[in-house]
Amino acid sequence: MSDPLPPENALPPVAEDGAAVLLDERGRIDAWTEEAGALLGRPAADVLGQPARALLADPAAWPALVAAYGRGARRGDAVLRTGRGEELPVVFQAFGLAGDSRPAGFLVLATPAARAVRRHQDRAFVRELFLQDRVGFAVFDAGLRLLRTNTHLLPYTGVPEDLRGRRLGEFLWPGDADSVEGKLREVLRTGRPLMGVEESLRTIDDPSGGVVISISAFRLQSPDGRVLGLTALFTDVTELRRSTERLDLLHRATASVGRSLSVSDTGRELAAALVPGLGDLAVVELADGVVHGEEPMPDRDGRLLLRRTAVAGRLPEGGDDGGPEGGDDTEPGVRSGGGANGGPEGPADAGAVLAVIPAEGDIGTRRGPDAPDLGGYPATMTAPLRARGMALGRVSVGRHRDRGPYLRADRDLLREIAGRAALALDNARRFTRERRAAVGLQRSMLPPTQNETPAASTSAVYLPAGTATGVGGDWFDVIPLSSARVALVVGDVVGHGLAATATMGRLRTAVRTLADLDLEPDELLAHLDDLVVQLPAYSEEADPDDHGWRDRHATSPTGATCAYAIYDPVSGRCSVASAGHPPPAVADPSGAVSYLPVDPGPPLGVGGLPFEVTEVDLAPGSVLALYTDGLIEGRDGDLDAGMAELATRLARRRALAGPLRELGQDLVTGRPAAGLGDDVTLLLARTRTVSPEDVAVWPVKADPAAVGQVREAASARLRAWGLDELVFTTELVLSELVTNAIRYAGGPVEVRLIRAGRLICEVSDPSATHPRMRRAQATDEGGRGLYLVAQLTTRWGSRYSRRGKTIWAEQELPR
Repeated sequence: MSDPLPPENALPPVAEDGAAVLLDERGRIDAWTEEAGALLGRPAADVLGQPARALLADPAAWPALVAAYGRGARRGDAVLRTGRGEELPVVFQAFGLAGDSRPAGFLVLATPAARAVRRHQDRAFVRELFLQDRVGFAVFDAGLRLLRTNTHLLPYTGVPEDLRGRRLGEFLWPGDADSVEGKLREVLRTGRPLMGVEESLRTIDDPSGGVVISISAFRLQSPDGRVLGLTALFTDVTELRRSTERLDLLHRATASVGRSLSVSDTGRELAAALVPGLGDLAVVELADGVVHGEEPMPDRDGRLLLRRTAVAGRLPEGGDDGGPEGGDDTEPGVRSGGGANGGPEGPADAGAVLAVIPAEGDIGTRRGPDAPDLGGYPATMTAPLRARGMALGRVSVGRHRDRGPYLRADRDLLREIAGRAALALDNARRFTRERRAAVGLQRSMLPPTQNETPAASTSAVYLPAGTATGVGGDWFDVIPLSSARVALVVGDVVGHGLAATATMGRLRTAVRTLADLDLEPDELLAHLDDLVVQLPAYSEEADPDDHGWRDRHATSPTGATCAYAIYDPVSGRCSVASAGHPPPAVADPSGAVSYLPVDPGPPLGVGGLPFEVTEVDLAPGSVLALYTDGLIEGRDGDLDAGMAELATRLARRRALAGPLRELGQDLVTGRPAAGLGDDVTLLLARTRTVSPEDVAVWPVKADPAAVGQVREAASARLRAWGLDELVFTTELVLSELVTNAIRYAGGPVEVRLIRAGRLICEVSDPSATHPRMRRAQATDEGGRGLYLVAQLTTRWGSRYSRRGKTIWAEQELPR
C-alpha cells in the first residue's frame, strides 16, 4: 500500500452504504471508519486493538474465513454482531496490504447483505434496460442531449445509429421535437414524472411515416440534490392508437348511418363519418333507383348504373401525380394514384351519373374505366355496398400522400363500415318504398284539394310526416249534402304507416256512407264511434290461417279523432261536433278570428259516450278552418301556443281576401315535411249564402185539393226564375211527393224550392216513416210515385229532423 494511512487511525469513507476496517497482520483492528461505527453501532474507541473475530456473531467461524482467504477467496459473507446485540448479515471483500514476505495487514470492505443484493439487482435491471429492444430507453443530460440509449430507441427511417450527444431536433420534425422537449424540460424543472404521454413523431428524412410514441420520463439527481438529467422511456403505440381510432370510427359510422330512414341522408352521413378518420375525401355512389326506394336492376350484361349520392371532404390542392404505392402491409386490392376521371377539377357533382359497374363481384376497386373518381388523390380504396345479397353501390375514400398508403386493416375497416351502412341504406330504401306506397295510397283516398259547392269554396293542404315516423292517418273530406248543404270533415287516425292509412280509408268511407243518410253531426259520430270500436275485432279475424298476423299487427291503430261540420247556405248556420279533435277556427270578413266553442267528446274508439252539437251563425265570406293537431303542435308540444299562432296568421286581412290555396300554404309555412313528427292537414272553407230570392216556401194544408195550388205556385216561381224547361217535371215531382205526404203523414206539410247550382224540391211532413221505392206490378194501382221521381230527377233522398222528415229531389239547371 503506497499511500500512508490517515492519522489517528481513521480511514476516509469508502461508500455511502458500506464500511471499511483495517486489520494488522495478526487480525487485530487497526483502523475503523465512521461508516463502520454507524453500521455496527460501535465507536472506534471500543474496537481498536480488538481481534476481528470479536465482531462475528459466532467467533468460531473465524478459522473458516481465514482458511478460505488462504485458498484465494477474496469475497465472502459473514454474520456480525452489532453493539445492540443484534445479528447483521454482511458481504465483504478483503485486500492484503503489501509486506516483505507476507501481508502487512488487511483492508476489509463490508456491506449489509440486503444492500448488496439490492445493488446487484439494480445493476442487472439497468443493464437489461439497455440491452432489451422492446422499449426505447434513453438518458439525457440537463441540456437534453442524449448520453446513452438502447439500440431500439427509435428504429425508424431517418434516425441516426449513434445518438450520443445529439438533440431530438437534429433528426425529428421540428414541431414534433419541440413538443417532446417542452415536456421533458418540465420534468427537469419540476421533478414531476411524465407518465404515458402520447406524441406523434416524424423524422426529417421521412415526414410521411409518422408513428405514435408513448413517453414516460423522470428526473435524475445526485444525493446533494443537483439535477443531473433525466431518463425517458419511448414505447411505440402506433398500432394500438390506430386500432383504437379504427374502432371509434366504426362505432361513430354505425351510429351515424342508423340515425335516418332517408336514403340520401344515410349516404351523406356515411360520407361525413369517413372524413377525416379514413380519408380526406369520401364518395358514396348508389345504384340508380335506390334513392327512390326501388331495387337496383342490372341491365342485360349484369351491370348497374351508379349515381353520386354524397361527397364529403376536400379535393387535393392542384392534384397529385404520385404518391406511395404501399409497403409490405399494403392491401393488394387497394389502388394508389388518381382515379380514372380524376384531376385537379375534382370529382363530379352529387347526383351525376358516374359509372356502370358489375352487379356481382368486385365493384370498382381496381384501375379501369369504372374506377371511382376521387379527384386525383394518390391513395384510394373502395368497398361495395351490398346488403341481403343485393348490390346497392359503393363507397370510396382517398387521402393525401402525407398520410401514407392504405393498409389491410384500413381496407377491412372500410369493408366493415360499408357492410353496416349497406344494411342501413337498404332499410332506408325499403322504408322509402313503403312510405311512397303509403303516401300514394293515402293521397288516392283523399278528395281533390280544391272544391266548389253552392255552400262554400274549399281548399285543403296535406303534408305527410317525416321519414322518422312514417305516414300518418290524417284525412279530410268535403261532402255535398241535400238542400245545398255541405259537410266538412277532418280526422286523424292514431299511429303511422300503412295500417294507419288503411284505417283512414275505412273511416273516410264510413263517414261518406253515414253522411249520405243526412245524419246530424252528433249522431254520425256516434255511429262512427261504434265502427271504430269494432275495427280491432275485424282485423284480428282477417286471416285466421296466418298465425303470425296478429303479432305483426298488435300495434295497429284502433283510435281516431274527428271533427264533423255541416254548413247550410240557406240559413247561414254551421253545426259542429267533435270526437276529441281540436276546435275549428273561424275568421269573419272583418278579420276577427275565434275558435268555435265546441265541447269535444271522447276520441273515436272509446265507445258508450255521447257527442254534443254546437251551432253558430256564420257571416257570408267567413273562412272556416278545420285542421289536425300536427298543424298546431310545436316542438315543445304546446298546443295553446300553436293555436295562438294559427289565429294570428289567419287574422291577416290580406290573406283572407286572397285565394284559399295561397292562404293554406301561408298557414303551413315554416313546417317542412322532412321535419314533421305528425301529418299536417288543413281544410279551409269560405262560406257562401243562398239569396232569399232563390228560396221559395209554401205551407200546405192536409187536403188533396191543395196539391193543385202547390203546382200553380211552383210553376209561377220557376217561370220567374227563367226555368220554364223544368216546369213540367217539377209539377210532377211535387204532385207525387205532396200527395204521399198528405196521404200517409197528414199535416202540416211544407214545400220548399231552392235554386243553388241545382233546383232542389223539398217536401217536409211530421212522419218518421222511411220512404221506400218499390217496383209496382202491372195490375197495381199505385206504388209508382217514387219510381217516377227517381227517373225524372238527378238524385233524391230523405232526411230526418226533430220535427219529422224531409224528402228532397234535385234537378240539373238548364244551360
